[in-house]
Amino acid sequence: MSILYFLVQQTMFFSIPLLIVALGGMFSERGGVINIALEGIMIMGAFTGILFINVFQASIPGQWSLVIAAVISAATGLVVSLAHAYASINMKADQVISGTAINMFAPAFAIYVARMLRTVQQIPFVNTFRIESVPVLGSIPFIGDLFFKNTYITTYLGLLILVGSWFVMYRTKFGLRLRACGEHPQSADSVGINVYRMRYAGVMISGALAGLGGLVFVIPTSTNFNATVSGYGFLALAVLIFGQWKPGKILGAAFFFGLLKATASSYSGIDFLRNIPIPSNVYKMMPYIVTLIVLAFTSKRSQAPKAEGIPYDKGGR
Repeated sequence: MSILYFLVQQTMFFSIPLLIVALGGMFSERGGVINIALEGIMIMGAFTGILFINVFQASIPGQWSLVIAAVISAATGLVVSLAHAYASINMKADQVISGTAINMFAPAFAIYVARMLRTVQQIPFVNTFRIESVPVLGSIPFIGDLFFKNTYITTYLGLLILVGSWFVMYRTKFGLRLRACGEHPQSADSVGINVYRMRYAGVMISGALAGLGGLVFVIPTSTNFNATVSGYGFLALAVLIFGQWKPGKILGAAFFFGLLKATASSYSGIDFLRNIPIPSNVYKMMPYIVTLIVLAFTSKRSQAPKAEGIPYDKGGR
């Protein structure tokens, strides 16, 4: 049973950032803008958040430093996403190229600034954010051990974002208008919806969630930031596609790929996996191999927004 607890907890650590970032990608692509830049935005968000924790953790102890860092990471992601939004919406640039440029810029920027400030590119922090047991809830038999022990507040933040994303997307005028702009922007424009503004909003929400996701990924899985999020932004894109741009299915896809990552990172702590004569590199490659296989077999059934990736020209209707 202890193995089950351990595996579930590890899966949560890897699934929640995937969930947050994929939901961010959903907002952008539902509005009609492809956001390949999720990887780069995650790096920028993680960089500023971890840098804040590194500098202020001694003076702002406890969970408050993590909460403030989360706000900073989200704000950083939002600001970076504005560059992608401007290039894609105003300049009508190729959205894949625009996103790729941010992905190339982000790690170089993080390394350069880190070396300027610390002479090395690693930014260490002391992980004091793990919650051994949530009061009352951690005492619940079985459920408490699974979900309310050895956890982080970011886990519950991710689930809250899931509920909020579903509500915004399907129960608000904003969500309806955003989806309209991703499916039929000309029709949306004809009834008075500002397509440019809605697409900007989608990309900005996407950037904020991706920036937050970068921090959420680093905190439970490391004690330093080294200008990388291990390809998680690209894996989140796979989760988004596998989840068919819908919050509920994205949740299932995030936990599926999170389980693979958890197994790959902690197989040595699971007896029956450790005893199988399989090289460790195979376990490390497995999440990405499975991603390619899943996308190969599900891409034909993909139901992407019809206007995704197509620049909208108000005067060219």
